[in-house]
Amino acid sequence: MNSRSCICVSAMKPCCRFLISFKSSSLFGFSPPNSGRLINSSKLHCTKIGSRSIRSGVHCRRNAFSDSDSISFGERSRVFKARGSISSSSRGRGCSRGVLLIPRVASDFRNHSSSSLDSHVNDNKRFESMFVKPLVFKDVEKSEEIFKKESGNGGGKDTNFGNVGVRRETERGSSQTEDDKEAWKLLRGAVVNYCGFPVGTVAAKDPGDKQTLNYDQVFIRDFVPSAYAFLLDGEGAIVRNFLLHTLQLQSWEKTVDCHSPGPGLMPASFKVKSAPLEGNDGSFEEFLDPDFGGSAIGRVSPVDSGLWWIILLRAYGKLTGDYTLQERVDVQTGIKLILKLCLADGFDMFPTLLVTDGSCMIDRRMGIHGHPLEIQALFYSALRCAREMLIVNDGTKNLVAAVNNRLSALSFHIREYYWVDIKKINEIYRYNTEEYSADATNKFNIYPDQIPTWLVDWIPDKGGYFIGNLQPAHMDFRFFTLGNLWAVISSLGSQEQNEGVMTLIEEKWDDLVANMPLKICFPALEKEEWRIITGSDPKNTPWSYHNGGSWPTLLWQFTLACIKMGKLELAKKAVAVAEKRLKEDEWPEYYDTKSGRFVGKQSRLYQTWTIAGFLASKKLIEQPEKASLLFWEEDYQLLETCVCGLSKSSGRKNKCSRFQPPRS
Repeated sequence: MNSRSCICVSAMKPCCRFLISFKSSSLFGFSPPNSGRLINSSKLHCTKIGSRSIRSGVHCRRNAFSDSDSISFGERSRVFKARGSISSSSRGRGCSRGVLLIPRVASDFRNHSSSSLDSHVNDNKRFESMFVKPLVFKDVEKSEEIFKKESGNGGGKDTNFGNVGVRRETERGSSQTEDDKEAWKLLRGAVVNYCGFPVGTVAAKDPGDKQTLNYDQVFIRDFVPSAYAFLLDGEGAIVRNFLLHTLQLQSWEKTVDCHSPGPGLMPASFKVKSAPLEGNDGSFEEFLDPDFGGSAIGRVSPVDSGLWWIILLRAYGKLTGDYTLQERVDVQTGIKLILKLCLADGFDMFPTLLVTDGSCMIDRRMGIHGHPLEIQALFYSALRCAREMLIVNDGTKNLVAAVNNRLSALSFHIREYYWVDIKKINEIYRYNTEEYSADATNKFNIYPDQIPTWLVDWIPDKGGYFIGNLQPAHMDFRFFTLGNLWAVISSLGSQEQNEGVMTLIEEKWDDLVANMPLKICFPALEKEEWRIITGSDPKNTPWSYHNGGSWPTLLWQFTLACIKMGKLELAKKAVAVAEKRLKEDEWPEYYDTKSGRFVGKQSRLYQTWTIAGFLASKKLIEQPEKASLLFWEEDYQLLETCVCGLSKSSGRKNKCSRFQPPRS
């Protein structure tokens, strides 16, 4: 009989310990003892036994938990040998599903919070009770049923994942083009397995790449289009695994130069690594090694990771019908921790999130520090997702109220101050400056001379867009595609504004799409502006990479926005443009030049989110009814009430802009 369990090995300072008590579960890949056991959750490892190399298929053994009730810093847990071993290369039978994870345990954030949200996130008794009740594991058996339906292997390990894809390709038959078939093959080839089951996809698998850097890791933002492609193709297990594993990584202690960010921070990426076990010849252990920004270029933490995680969690429930995952206590706690980090009190007077440069998809210096549209649009989307998924009770009602208040304030702020069209540009052109008044027109003291010369001729008579950034005396008039698309998808913009964004893209097709959809931003920074803002970044030269490069991965988000706005033909047109070149060009990460004619000079080939973005777009076009599950319509309740902090009893006249009469 095979003993199936995971080995808890601490290679970091333990965050905390907790007591678990649960039934036998194939989701965790082992049959645990009946009694509760105190274990350390700082790091999870899976031991593999065998004389062959890992890539050639080492044997997999799940060992029992260490009897030690604690693991000190730098120590490794005692490993108990178990009878039997099973090859990880075997399909369906053999090793069970593998070690998914133990419930995510938060760091001791109670001692590090000054936010008003503490009362509903940090209650000690409620927090401790989350991790001692068997309730956390009640949906484990349901997860097994979901896996059985997908893989058809009777509950075996997720190594059958590739066969599932082959079976679905056979079912689709002639409906697939050659490009589609190659793309699915490449996407499945990019899947990363941990202890024998899929947990994500690597960023790229370029066979000619001699320096992989971090492209061999699983990035949260990069996996999202892969997840959507798999979900739309009826494969949910890999997405569920990914969500739960990244949730467990959230609890890790994160320290850079003696400073630790909030416990809600999600990693930018993680990598599955292996190491030989000491004193056990031929034995290996697999473990997940996350990067929270400590190894990233510029050492910037990924603000968007937690937002993408919440968005993907909702999409998983919508497309699979499995809402038990988001109802789990550990998942609910993960959502709360992310919200606590985003809703924390600060110095800012506005509802937008204040971030540093490079904290999102544009992860290099590009002058987006402050309140970039991309972060605000994802923030708004994540808040709407969280509001749907949070279980409302006495412990969460204050948090739900805070989410509602922020949604209302954020939507008004973006619609009022970020939106520009030809009428608004002309209004800014005539602004008075240095206005000291609560009812000033030029609230941010924007100087009319900031209006760039390119914008005067570029802005069409019809349509408009949301600017890239807004700060005191500064408006970034560049068009950032991802932020505008998610403003449409999430209804951050009004119906009229959303239509205006799509109209502008149509009007400026040759600038934003041309030979390859879509420009990450327009226009590029050039000459002295490029030197000052990017610091003379040799990778972000004009019309390359983040500086006006064309990114095919944006295609799926464009498709989703088009379907929402009733412009399916426009999405088909963009997909057709991409399909002419992607396979021939070997699925590059990005394209260079103003019209996107050249493959990017430093572009990785066989970039996974390029492949996945193309496939997700095709699936959305094939199944537009499913797209309706992934976007949001206008929430009129948010428009009915004002959450202005100036109360009627304050003795001050309420000057909320929401109820000011429109200016002629």
